[in-house]
Amino acid sequence: MKDSENSALLRATPVLKTGDYQRARTFYTDVLGFRLLEEGGDPPRFGIFEKDKATIFVDGWHGAPKPSDGGWVAYFHTKDVDALHLFFAAVGTPITRALEDTSYGMREFEITDPDGNILCFGADSGASAEG
Repeated sequence: MKDSENSALLRATPVLKTGDYQRARTFYTDVLGFRLLEEGGDPPRFGIFEKDKATIFVDGWHGAPKPSDGGWVAYFHTKDVDALHLFFAAVGTPITRALEDTSYGMREFEITDPDGNILCFGADSGASAEG
């Protein structure tokens, strides 16, 4: 069966688990600068967050994530990874892997949220301001 235009994927949204929704909400809004779009539950245990063109879901319904094996739960492509890194560093965001050029042609860094979710931010090495 052939894919049609109607079956085209439009976007993907990572769903990040949390054991403490309010703590995660504060981290994503106050530390990373995401905007809260919508919440569910009473008290809230699920949220939809947006920053620029990126959207994430934060899920407190299903509890904390299992301990990480070191893999990413979300990768955010950015226009200027150097500028984003400087911004996060200036506001005190805990960066858990320093900004670096990778062997696979990306310039990236990592942040680990309070639940242990590893978030990677990157751009093609040639797309960064300093790269």
